[in-house]
Amino acid sequence: MESRKLNANLELLESQIEAAVDAALAEDLGLGDVTTRALLPPDLTGKGVVLAKEAGVLCGLPVAACVFRNVDSTVSFKPALSDGSRVRPGDVCATVEGTLASILMAERVALNFLQRLSGVATATAGYVAEVTGTKATVVDTRKTTPGLRLLEKYAVRVGGGRNHRFHLGDGVLIKDNHLAALRAEGKGIKEAVALARHAAPHTLKIETEVEDIAEAKEALEAGADVILLDNMPTEEMRRVVEVVAGRALLEASGGITLDNVRAVAQTGVDLISIGALTHSVKALDISLEIS
Repeated sequence: MESRKLNANLELLESQIEAAVDAALAEDLGLGDVTTRALLPPDLTGKGVVLAKEAGVLCGLPVAACVFRNVDSTVSFKPALSDGSRVRPGDVCATVEGTLASILMAERVALNFLQRLSGVATATAGYVAEVTGTKATVVDTRKTTPGLRLLEKYAVRVGGGRNHRFHLGDGVLIKDNHLAALRAEGKGIKEAVALARHAAPHTLKIETEVEDIAEAKEALEAGADVILLDNMPTEEMRRVVEVVAGRALLEASGGITLDNVRAVAQTGVDLISIGALTHSVKALDISLEIS
């Protein structure tokens, strides 16, 4: 599959963009645009600018370009900036020129992608800035919008974060509900890690959730590669960091906010996973103005 270079060291498969755009256009234009068809002659042309209305990190320009292209291949969409650019209110992100009917039919879908992905990138950049100077890396989760996971995880990378698992086959993560089910059979973390190690390919790391320092010790002794500290107080995280002493990666998760992320990072954990990067971000305000 062919890939398109979007930004330095960032790539997104063209097929991923096309699939998301096709689904969004089918949803919005499945029965046509009755308003535009009634008001505008089909050959009327014009120009427009995509404007940032608030400060943030821009993301999704290639996706917006695909929207306009798929609605009408004669429409010209020219980015004025690139994904990852910091924008302020009034900044021109892109210009668009062509048949006005086509531009207006593509407008909302293109902006929806731009606003959502820029919101994810902006939120991620805020968390990354808060942990600057520590060893912690900000990562996302699988708490993504159905159908948009690959795009939203791309936006996390644009914002300076890193990606956790893309899907359930991407790595072993033994969660609290797995452990609850095993405990009904008299098995614990040690047995869970052993079962996973036996069944999973040797190329996959084994990660397990723990809730306290005792479980963290059990996971370490069982040979877990990564230990996820789930909703653990920062003081207990610090004690776990001392006990593990680099023998496994430590990931903090649960209840992480901009207000406490730096305190979590200062405990010495390696990773901080934040579902809010994708499941509850505020879209960045971006508009299309026809001139």
